[in-house]
Amino acid sequence: MPAADTIIELQDVAKHYGAVRALDGVTFTVSAGECIGLVGHNGAGKSTLMHVLAGTGIPDQGSITINGTLQSGYSVQTAHRLGVRCVFQELSLCPNLTVAENTRISHAELKGWGWSRRAAALIMGKLDEIFPGHGIDANDVVGDLAIGKRQMVEVARAFTLTDAPLQLVILDEPTSSLDAHTAAQLLAYVRRSVAGGLSCILISHLLGEILETANRIVVMRDGKVVASEAVSAFDRARLVATMGGAAARERAAPAALAGDQQSAPVMVSARAADGDGAAELVAHAGEIIGLAGLAGHGQTRLLLEIFETPPGRGGNLSVAAPVALVAGDRQTDGIFPLWSIADNIGIRSLARLRRGLLLSRELETGMAADWQKRIGIRTPDLDNNILSLSGGNQQKALFARALGSDAKIILMDDPMRGVDIGTKLEVYELIREEARRGRTFLWYTTETEELGNCDRAYVFRNGRIVAALDRSELTEEKIIQSSFAEAAS
Repeated sequence: MPAADTIIELQDVAKHYGAVRALDGVTFTVSAGECIGLVGHNGAGKSTLMHVLAGTGIPDQGSITINGTLQSGYSVQTAHRLGVRCVFQELSLCPNLTVAENTRISHAELKGWGWSRRAAALIMGKLDEIFPGHGIDANDVVGDLAIGKRQMVEVARAFTLTDAPLQLVILDEPTSSLDAHTAAQLLAYVRRSVAGGLSCILISHLLGEILETANRIVVMRDGKVVASEAVSAFDRARLVATMGGAAARERAAPAALAGDQQSAPVMVSARAADGDGAAELVAHAGEIIGLAGLAGHGQTRLLLEIFETPPGRGGNLSVAAPVALVAGDRQTDGIFPLWSIADNIGIRSLARLRRGLLLSRELETGMAADWQKRIGIRTPDLDNNILSLSGGNQQKALFARALGSDAKIILMDDPMRGVDIGTKLEVYELIREEARRGRTFLWYTTETEELGNCDRAYVFRNGRIVAALDRSELTEEKIIQSSFAEAAS
């Protein structure tokens, strides 16, 4: 029986997508004023369960009870009326509308003369409350915003309040596009809101966020709940072990570069066009180079400029070999949503997948199957549409596309968004292995601990490189200090 303060109960919920069993008889409860940390590897069923709770997914079986009332014909509108909001991992804002107009979509009561002004005041007030210094305007077109700012708008919109009540906010990987400073702002706000009586479900593959923010942790594996206990019952090691994935062993960081590697050919060099006094980015063959600093300060822009630069070009930007890009914003810049998984993996390698003048389906399928095995893409059929994969498995397909290509330079734009810890460790090892073979990696990440895999990192501020840090200096404090410094260090 649910506790007396239970506000939501999902009972025996099941959901299948063809041969894929996403949910297998899940029972899940939420109490008033608690933050539940929901964890599990990619494909464990977390996002599917949240779609059911948010009304955007219809279960094949099971029941939903909210505030003691069994729901029939449950929908998004019903969820909103009962105070259930969700920030999905794949952002749902309308890119052609402004920030204020997107707010109006969630609040039908904002109508009549002056609705735009009221919507703007509503969203800006919440952005100021959660993310002080956010730099967003209510009249900004969402599609023109960087992904981190789009995520901030979506999060803030979920917490806005007009006529409808607010009981529960579901946050599915809410910090995946945020830098450490902005993520800390959000998690502090979540803790304040829960202390004030709001309920929250936090899904994150950053286990530190779960352990520091949640009151209770629910672990899912293969479509089932396998543990539900107070956060005090877990430490990082037990949490990883309960998830059933890679053991909680952190693989050793790569050894420091040897002198002969320091003298290896320069594969990428870059300096800001207005970079008087700014540091120059230099990446040698076999190096893993980190791009750090607060989100939106030019890291992604530089990666895209490198991606678009033909090999051999000099000047402020020089690239010595073909490149491949692993996009962090996979929905916009990564996947081809109408194509199969195999087609998405093979698109960067068409030249070597030909037999004569035509593409060989056999070669394409063989390449995709090889990388499915190497990187652990969870699917029963590589001919399935790419959207049949969970978000993390879609990201694995983008890694397979880049690493399976002939590119000597791999650009990674915060690529671990929504990827579980087991997969991260596997990908880190793949990156190191490819670097040992001479590939060069430029890696923008908002996760400071990922920089421990890099040989060197460059900190960005306002589009300029303001610091070059060796691995021994790669601490969150040092990066934030460099990010806010008034002058280049």
